[in-house]
Amino acid sequence: MNFFNYRNGELCCEDVKVSAITGQTGTPVYVYSAKTLRRHYDVFRRAFVVTTPLICYSVKANSNIAVVSLFSSMGAGADIVSGGELFRAIRAGVRGERIVYSGVGKTTEEIRYALENKILMFNAESIEELDAIDSVAGSLGTIAPVSIRINPDIDPRTHPYISTGLRKNKFGIDIRHARDAYTEARARNNLRIVGLDMHIGSQLTDVSPIESALKRVLGLFTDLRHDGIDIQYIDIGGGLGIAYRDEQAAQPDGYAAAIERALKDFGGKLILEPGRVLVGNAGILVAKVLYRKQNGTRRFMIVDAGMNDLIRPSLYDAYHEIVPIIETRGRRFKQDVVGPICESGDFFAHRRDLPLLDRGQMIALMSAGAYGFSMSSNYNSRKRAAEVLVDGNNYYVIREREMDGDLTRGERIPPASNSGE
Repeated sequence: MNFFNYRNGELCCEDVKVSAITGQTGTPVYVYSAKTLRRHYDVFRRAFVVTTPLICYSVKANSNIAVVSLFSSMGAGADIVSGGELFRAIRAGVRGERIVYSGVGKTTEEIRYALENKILMFNAESIEELDAIDSVAGSLGTIAPVSIRINPDIDPRTHPYISTGLRKNKFGIDIRHARDAYTEARARNNLRIVGLDMHIGSQLTDVSPIESALKRVLGLFTDLRHDGIDIQYIDIGGGLGIAYRDEQAAQPDGYAAAIERALKDFGGKLILEPGRVLVGNAGILVAKVLYRKQNGTRRFMIVDAGMNDLIRPSLYDAYHEIVPIIETRGRRFKQDVVGPICESGDFFAHRRDLPLLDRGQMIALMSAGAYGFSMSSNYNSRKRAAEVLVDGNNYYVIREREMDGDLTRGERIPPASNSGE
């Protein structure tokens, strides 16, 4: 459920007309609903009535510090995958002891930064990473809390680019070798084993792959307990999907029930890392129609947002519902909705049934709150969009639109040289 609705024929976010926002910010602009964010977090939290897990919001889904701060104020921690995300989480008010650090490529500088901020644990993904964490912790005279991310070799039945739990994926340690990895970790002087981690993929609409993965991981948990290795936390990652189109998305209640059944004999703390399910349907991308044209039998609606603003359709062939800001009930035509980027892959929809809009009219790309702005870029030297958070009848610009100077910040033209003359 979200709080984007037509009122008197005009799209509103909560109690604010989208056109009122664009009148101040221009387009393209991301608009988020605080009421939706709160509701989604509360529904997710209430689903886990038995285990009361630590919910670590997955910062990569939408990393604006206003969004991270909102979840932190409701009790969430943070799941991070870079030093930059750690900086954002701390800036947003998340305490170090509520932060878990995942990701296959942590640098020594990032490990040091995380240890200095006393994070809850590292989810280590290789033996060499364990060595690096041990070395940095030793140099700081401290002990690093670690969990090992297990690759259970389970097909999550999602897009191959966001599948992370198969043996062919780069993530985690093969479950067949995980017991040995824990033995090696226990032998390190500056590591303290605290957890067991898994994450099999994103946009999961069926809980059965998660249940299958959990069964394998719990078998490992039993072996580790037999080895005398105390596991305080089981981190099952995130990945619960949303309905972009007609998917039958798994509901938090069913998801929670399946997990709590599987973990009924685990006496430790459960950690969850939801991202998309909290923010996906809480945001839209608003764009303006620049031009219309027809090439043969193809009609094109050219808008001022591009794949640099929202890359999911180009990267994953993902579907986003497209609606006009001013409700239109006239005849509809099959149209390609495309952006201004010099790539044929710069599209938001192919042959979508939409009304013929005039130049200057606006559209909203729905369900753009997750992996929208956080994956945006300056390709074609385009300035990144503004972001706005609506809360009731108020709205706040939580990121200013980039200016021309932002495009060349940090760049330098070297002085002329006569060395070749």
